[in-house]
Amino acid sequence: MKASELDRKFDAGEDVSAEFDWSKARRRNIESKRVNVDFPVWMVTGLDRQAKRLGITRQALIKMWIAEHLE
Repeated sequence: MKASELDRKFDAGEDVSAEFDWSKARRRNIESKRVNVDFPVWMVTGLDRQAKRLGITRQALIKMWIAEHLE
């Protein structure tokens, strides 16, 4: 199928998902790389308090805060 035909079907609201090989699909810039960071105890305590208040893990909180500051 040509790209123009795919665009036409997509724009018309047709399901074009069968046209893709999802086993090869990748999300860009989503690969993870492990890093280790040492924090003083008082920071870890504060992080845990904020994470609990938000109902998320410490790791999720750190990722969220870093992402907000990198945008």
